[in-house]
Amino acid sequence: MNKKLTIVDIAKLSGVGKSTVSRVLTNDPKVRVETRARVERIIAKHGYVPSKSAQSMRGGSQKVIGVIISRLDSASENKVVSSILRELYSLGYDAVIMESRFDTDKTNEHLDVLQKRNVDGVIVFGFTDIDMKVLAQWQERAIVIAMDTDQISSINYDNHGVIIGALDHLTDLGVQNISYIGVDRSDKTTGEIRLQAYLSWCEKLGVTPVYKTGELSYESAYQLVDSVLASNTEAIVCASDSLALGVIKRLNELGREDIAVTGVGGNELLSFLFPKTYSIDPGYSSAGEKAVKVLISNLKAKSEPVHITQLPVMD
Repeated sequence: MNKKLTIVDIAKLSGVGKSTVSRVLTNDPKVRVETRARVERIIAKHGYVPSKSAQSMRGGSQKVIGVIISRLDSASENKVVSSILRELYSLGYDAVIMESRFDTDKTNEHLDVLQKRNVDGVIVFGFTDIDMKVLAQWQERAIVIAMDTDQISSINYDNHGVIIGALDHLTDLGVQNISYIGVDRSDKTTGEIRLQAYLSWCEKLGVTPVYKTGELSYESAYQLVDSVLASNTEAIVCASDSLALGVIKRLNELGREDIAVTGVGGNELLSFLFPKTYSIDPGYSSAGEKAVKVLISNLKAKSEPVHITQLPVMD
């Protein structure tokens, strides 16, 4: 046949009913072994591929996972997405990628669309104002990355540990006067927790903290540099690689190449362009792989929510 076969064609060629073919496609254990074998031979002979929408209508898996990323221009999130896609593809799944822009309503709209498309599950990059009541309705079919949740499975980063790691790296080099540029405290993870790590470190050593917070962008960091600089400043710890880029640009303009800069993200381009910059990888690739494994495991066998803290990758 040159035309694209339908499930009705397969049923006629197999000498069975349409419903029997449907049960074979959805691995219904009630189908007799010899009947299943006959239908599968016809499917293989003619290269029949069932449409995903038809599978969905029959209650079978579409093998599609929705991924709602916060920002498509985020180097860190793209690193996670890259590992998510690699893992999904290896398991025979496709992905639908959408962007939330940290917008609660937009995220809910995306979840509604994915629900109507009957995708198998969703991976969502969390943010402070995400509507957990809506996401929790997905139960074992969802996992959130970059924040802790009670209702569903989650993978969070060690936000305290990445900053302490940067500070320890600098102190091992003999650096003492360290300032900090971060994200507004309204952001509970990248903002509040990472700032608190710096403040607790200062308190432990009995030094006066010097810090400023703003938006998660290199433009914001660029504007904040002058307010944390002093003649004896030896280093600036940044809450992300994006902030580090803005800091480096401003320091170059001021001729302060003596100041060390650290970031969080493990951005290879940042390290390539500015070899003296130290960037800690929170474990983005591992987090993506773990998110897929946990989600697919939950889809196969309903279980209690799994919560993982991804440790940073230290050089």
